[in-house]
Amino acid sequence: MNNIHNSLNNDVNSPVLTPLMTGISSPDPLKFAFTVKSAPHAGRGGSHPLNLTPQQWQTWWTSPTSATQRALYIHLPFCRKRCSFCNFFENGSNPARISHYVDELSKQLYIASKTPFVQSGTFDTVYVGGGTPTDMQASEIAIIGEAIQAFPLAKDAEITLEGRINGFTHAKFDAALSSGFNRFSFGVQSFNTQVRLAAGRFDDRENLIERLQELSEHPSATIVADLIFGLPGQTMEIWQQDLQDVIQSGVHGVDLYQLIGLQGTRLSHQAEKKATNKQKQQTLAPAVDSQTRARMYAAGASLLESSNWQRLSSCHWRRDKRERSIYNSLAKSGIEILPFGAGAGGNIHGHGIMNARDLSHWHQAQSQATEAGTQRFPSQVPGMIMSPNPSAALDSQFKAGLDSGVLALANFDTELVSHLMPLFSAWQTHGLVKISGKIMTQTLAGRFWNVNLQTGLFAYLKQNPFESCAS
Repeated sequence: MNNIHNSLNNDVNSPVLTPLMTGISSPDPLKFAFTVKSAPHAGRGGSHPLNLTPQQWQTWWTSPTSATQRALYIHLPFCRKRCSFCNFFENGSNPARISHYVDELSKQLYIASKTPFVQSGTFDTVYVGGGTPTDMQASEIAIIGEAIQAFPLAKDAEITLEGRINGFTHAKFDAALSSGFNRFSFGVQSFNTQVRLAAGRFDDRENLIERLQELSEHPSATIVADLIFGLPGQTMEIWQQDLQDVIQSGVHGVDLYQLIGLQGTRLSHQAEKKATNKQKQQTLAPAVDSQTRARMYAAGASLLESSNWQRLSSCHWRRDKRERSIYNSLAKSGIEILPFGAGAGGNIHGHGIMNARDLSHWHQAQSQATEAGTQRFPSQVPGMIMSPNPSAALDSQFKAGLDSGVLALANFDTELVSHLMPLFSAWQTHGLVKISGKIMTQTLAGRFWNVNLQTGLFAYLKQNPFESCAS
C-alpha cells in the first residue's frame, strides 16, 4: 500500500461522485462543505425484516454467542416532560406505571440472565437509557441495578445510568452506586436558564452547576454531561458560557451534540406554524443556522482541547481517564447488544432488533408469557427483527474509525481502499481529511461533518459497488 493516497480506481468507467458524497469546494469547509447535517446517524441497507417463530426465538437463547464483545441495553420509556427538541417522547412519568414496568422488566432480566446464550460470554458495558431512567424511585433503581448484576459482567464493566439532574436525589445516587452503577450521564443541554426554560428543561444554571460539582466529587463515579449547540435563543456568547460552565462543573466527560431539525418535535411544529402564520413569527426564538453551529462546534473543540481535555470521538471529550465511554465506542463498532424494554434496540446473533414502543403491547407480551407457564426464556415482545447484514462488520469498522477522527487504511483490503480513493481524495481536496501514508485523519471540518462523511461513503459504495478480484 505504498503511496496509497495517490492510488486511483482503475475501472474503465470513472466512479460516480456527487456533492452528497464528497461535499463541495469551499474556502471554509467547516461552514460550507455540506448544507446541513444529514441525519443523527449513518447507515446503509442490506437487511430485511424477518418473522421469527417462537421456536426460533427460544433457540436464540439456548445457543452460545459468537461475539467477542457484548453490551446490555435497558430502556426506561418515561419522561416527566417533553423537551422541545425531542421526537421520541413515549410515556409520562406516572409513578404507578413506572413501578409496574420496573417489576416486569426486572423479571425479564433475571430470566434472561440464566439462559445459555447470556451465560456464554461476558458483558463489557451496560447502558440504562430512556426516556429518563432517573425518574425511577431509589428502590427501583436498585432493583434494576441488582438485576444487571445477575449477568456475567466483565471485571471492569462500565454500567451507565442516564437521566437528568432534576430529581436525582442523594438517595437515588446512593442506591445506584450500591447496586453497581459506576457511570452517570446527564442531559444538561445548556446551562443558560432562559434557553433551558424554552427547551422544556428543569432547574436553573446555579443549581445545575452546584449539583454536578457535588456528584463529580465522588471518588469513583464517572459523571458525564451532554450539551446541545444550536438551541433556539442560544447565541455564541451563551454557548461559550455553556462551555465554561461544563468545565467548572467538574464533570469527567462531555458530549457536544448538534441540534438537528427532526420531524415530530415541538420545534418542528413551531417552524411549521411560523411558515403559515406570520403573526406568530416574532414570538418564536430565532433558529441557529448551520454556519453558526459550525462555529459553535469549533469553539467547543478549541476550548476543551486547550484545557487539556482528550477527544475520544467527533463529539465526546474527557477530562481524565476515569471516563472511558465504553458503551458509546463499542456500540459504533457493531458489537452484540441485548435489548430489554419497550423501545429498546440492539442485535442478537447478528440480527438487528427494535422492540416496539407501545407500552401496553409490551406488557401484554409479558402477561401472555406468564400465563403460558414457567418461563425459561425472555418473552418475545412486538417489534422488528432484521436479517443479518452481510456488510455490517465492514460498515461498523468504517463508522467507528470515522467517528474517532482517524481511519487506519491499513486495516482494510487494499483493493477496497483503492476503490474508495476517488472519494477520499475528494474529501481531502475539500478540506475534510488529510491522507498520509496509510492513515486518513479528519480535519476539524471533517469531524463536524462526520455523519455526512459516513453517509457519503455508504452512498458511494451503493453507486459504485465494490467487487474484489478474489471474489
